[in-house]
Amino acid sequence: MSSSANPAATDRKRGSGVRMVYELLRDQILDLELPPGAIVDENQLAERFGMSRTPIREALVRLAAEGLIDTLPNRSTMVSNIDFPNLHTFFDALTLMYRVTTRLAAEYHQPEDLVAIRQYQKAYELAVKDGDEIGLVAANREFHYAIAEAGRNRYYLALFGRLLDEGRRILRLYYYGSGTGDYPQIWFDEHEAIVAAVAARDIEAADRIARQHANQIVSQIQAAITRDRRQDIDI
Repeated sequence: MSSSANPAATDRKRGSGVRMVYELLRDQILDLELPPGAIVDENQLAERFGMSRTPIREALVRLAAEGLIDTLPNRSTMVSNIDFPNLHTFFDALTLMYRVTTRLAAEYHQPEDLVAIRQYQKAYELAVKDGDEIGLVAANREFHYAIAEAGRNRYYLALFGRLLDEGRRILRLYYYGSGTGDYPQIWFDEHEAIVAAVAARDIEAADRIARQHANQIVSQIQAAITRDRRQDIDI
């Protein structure tokens, strides 16, 4: 029997197609290649990927479950907007999860967790040196997610993953808006301090540095968002 006649093989093929579409669209959304408010058209995606609308729709369902896309009343789909009026509530949640997950990592990490954490920190360092904004934002997300994994609480991990994804979009806006190409050295230094505290199983230091790190990021982003860009023009 050929694989095309095998239902299991067909399901595997469709599953791989769903995963490919999901991962590609997810990266494009988080990197702002698909900006907030952009329309996501099933027919265009099906034509682009050369597949039926079924796996496209399944990929969009996954993205919707993660809060990255919204279905409109007319049944069209768009990339979710960033909720700027309530950004302070996002910052509150992010700060709390930085602290909780870093504390847990200091208490429960295994040696292999430190290997992964340090790998992402190295990727972050290289991206900064290369001026690779997309790479450093992605590496930053994976660095903190690896710390959360080391804490071994799957409920926190799921929540933190979603917060980090939204944070990835906000950081991309930060770098778009700053226009300086400036990557704060203190963020890298605080990453190093977090790794040291986790490795030493110093729970209180891990908490303190994670809170300080979150506050630094929030203050930098808030300053960029509220920067006065008006020009003094003679009339």
